[in-house]
Amino acid sequence: MQTDTMTSHEPTRARALLSTADFKLLRAALASHAKAVEDPGELAKINALYHRLGTYA
Repeated sequence: MQTDTMTSHEPTRARALLSTADFKLLRAALASHAKAVEDPGELAKINALYHRLGTYA
């Protein structure tokens, strides 16, 4: 006889991958990196990501 610890077939609850502190650190790193980028297209992508990360922090 086999006893299973999980009797339900539902998936386990997802855990957060990043903390609020991680988002703040990533934003600081992006801000620093943006100062060194000269390509306007790349800078636009960095700025967009910076602002998206700000909505989570």
